[in-house]
Amino acid sequence: MTRPRIRVAAYVIRNRAVPELLVFDHVGMPEAGTQVPAGGVESGEELEAAVLREVAEETGLLTAAVVRRIAVEDKPHPDTGHPRRTSFFYVQAPADTLDAWEHQVQGDGEDVGLTFACRFLSLPLKQPLADDQDAWLGNLLPIVAPQVRPGQ
Repeated sequence: MTRPRIRVAAYVIRNRAVPELLVFDHVGMPEAGTQVPAGGVESGEELEAAVLREVAEETGLLTAAVVRRIAVEDKPHPDTGHPRRTSFFYVQAPADTLDAWEHQVQGDGEDVGLTFACRFLSLPLKQPLADDQDAWLGNLLPIVAPQVRPGQ
């Protein structure tokens, strides 16, 4: 049996009048869909460090802080079918974080050099995220917005 690729994904929340989720789109690649920061964990890297590294590499946001892990998902890669295990984290962004910006991806991953258009969306989301990345937001809503129910 093939070992799953270990990954992390970040639900970066900015608290304003309502909680907002940091998402991005690939500039010039609309087919990639709207996503949250996510990617592989490097050998020997702690999951919390990996999720903050992914947030920084994909969005340029350096002031985020891990609050806690929300879920662990075992799901094959949508294109290759290879197994992967993703830990989803609740990550807090400062309330004064910009509303929107563009960032060129840093690091050494497959998306290095791409430009991502980052922005915050109010929760609950009105449209699903790519690759069902929003699947675990229901676990987060009671924590960040107890007055809001999924689908409202």
